[in-house]
Amino acid sequence: MKYLAIASVASLALLAACNQGGDSAGQNANEAVNATQDATSGVVGQTSAMTMGANTVEGFVTGLGVSNMYELEAAKIAAAKSTNADVKALAAMITKDHTAAGEKLGTAVAAAGPNVTIPTALDQRRQGLIDNLNAATPGDFDKVYLNQQVAAHNEALTLLNGFAGNTDAPALSTLARELIAPVTMHRDRAQALLDAMK
Repeated sequence: MKYLAIASVASLALLAACNQGGDSAGQNANEAVNATQDATSGVVGQTSAMTMGANTVEGFVTGLGVSNMYELEAAKIAAAKSTNADVKALAAMITKDHTAAGEKLGTAVAAAGPNVTIPTALDQRRQGLIDNLNAATPGDFDKVYLNQQVAAHNEALTLLNGFAGNTDAPALSTLARELIAPVTMHRDRAQALLDAMK
């Protein structure tokens, strides 16, 4: 019940932030609104990972699949837009590791059975994060990207840690345990880069 209340409050805050953006390209690029959306998305994501992703095989696969797609798309944008060599290196590491994670997820899902499928499109929340990355100005891009990465990897860690002990799908729980170390490394590197910018 506590998690449901947190999710409801966070969802309302996210909707309010989204509604402030308006429909024009200029309004959608408003950095304050985008920052609010990104920050609220992190709260919503962690709550969702705790309450839904860790409880069912389908929830875990959906959560991890969408997270992985978001990471790869965000890294592609960072590789193109960032002028910071360290940020580009982080994006390259994330691309390599999350490509491998996606392949491992496919293998683990095949072992889980025919009723489990990996999503093929981003959800609305992650698409909003991608839109905010695309809208970020060159001077703010690295900070936006790194803030998103810290939040996204914290969400992924919540999902992975919550599913690591699941006995219903051994291949998926083994994958969850394997991914904790690289996801932690990505999160810590993003945080270190962000701290260095302050």
